[in-house]
Amino acid sequence: MKYFKLPDLGEGLQEAEIVEWHVKAGDTVKADQLLVSVETAKAIVDIPAPYDGVVSKTFGGEGDILHVGEPLLAYEGEEDAGTVVGRLEGGYAKQEDSFFVGAAPSTREHLAPRATPAVRQLARKLGVELAGLSGSGADGLVTSADVEAAAQTARDKFGGERLRGVRRSMAINMAKSHAEVVPVTIYGDADLHRWGSARDPLIRLAKAIAHACTVEPVLNSWFDGKGLSIRQHDKLDLGIAVDTPDGLFVPVLRNVGERDAADLKEGMARLRADVKARSIPPQEMMGATITLSNFGTLFGRYANPIVVPPQVAIIGAGGIRDEVVAWEGKPAVHAILPLSLTFDHRAATGGEAARFLKALVAALEEPQD
Repeated sequence: MKYFKLPDLGEGLQEAEIVEWHVKAGDTVKADQLLVSVETAKAIVDIPAPYDGVVSKTFGGEGDILHVGEPLLAYEGEEDAGTVVGRLEGGYAKQEDSFFVGAAPSTREHLAPRATPAVRQLARKLGVELAGLSGSGADGLVTSADVEAAAQTARDKFGGERLRGVRRSMAINMAKSHAEVVPVTIYGDADLHRWGSARDPLIRLAKAIAHACTVEPVLNSWFDGKGLSIRQHDKLDLGIAVDTPDGLFVPVLRNVGERDAADLKEGMARLRADVKARSIPPQEMMGATITLSNFGTLFGRYANPIVVPPQVAIIGAGGIRDEVVAWEGKPAVHAILPLSLTFDHRAATGGEAARFLKALVAALEEPQD
């Protein structure tokens, strides 16, 4: 057989969930014919056939999660098992003479469980302890079926609903942030009384963030916490947090500093429409250098937004409200936009973050064009 493996679906996408198979064993397929639809953390992706052939076997059913490099489909033909990356079964040479001279019978309990590297990787992904499993394979070999059954038993015991797609990715990213980032949040307010009656701040926020990044470019960076290296960017690719019933999407508005307001507004409308339709290409959700969460359109004033590595900072914009402020020695009612800035203190100093937020507020307080 010849195996077609799950291809690399883009930056940071190492796994995908099978949504629907469009072929089955025995079907004859042509190159570029649709094989399967999968859901990644970014979007639903259709995977075409790489070449003509007859389908011998499909791997995984709807709802199963496969990792990049694992087989998706087998074509009829000559044996090609040596090229399979990440196969979940087979390939384990029988080991003889696994004993201790003079050891008591109970010593067997302390032997490491026997499993292929791919099965061990699957167990790590699913959070299954191999030591607690009895292998159903030859000579007690733990198989992928044993690992998946143990994971399902744990889920059944716990109850609840299994996280999938975007929500699963969000859970992983939030855990990664909690484990790696040293977050500090500072707060400020922008007085928008010079804006007139307009209350849609998104594009002004994007342009103001671009300006602030020229004042303190370290906030528009990627930080490698392991190698302790930082890469500053010469343009702003702004991630826009968009809340949907399926979870949090972050499409990317490219090169914000070099585009005019009308162009940015059109681009943002297109991204939102694509997110709503779940048709946004994966590449449109990759490579953000800083993120904006405009949570105030829902509710809330200040927040503690979460930085997702390798980014260094995220800005949260609360709801605009009329407040009484001191203006030219007298009380006045002005529109106030509350802002929250969380930054990774491993990469940026408090002074850099404060200057960034000060520049952001100053840009927002300019009269509206």
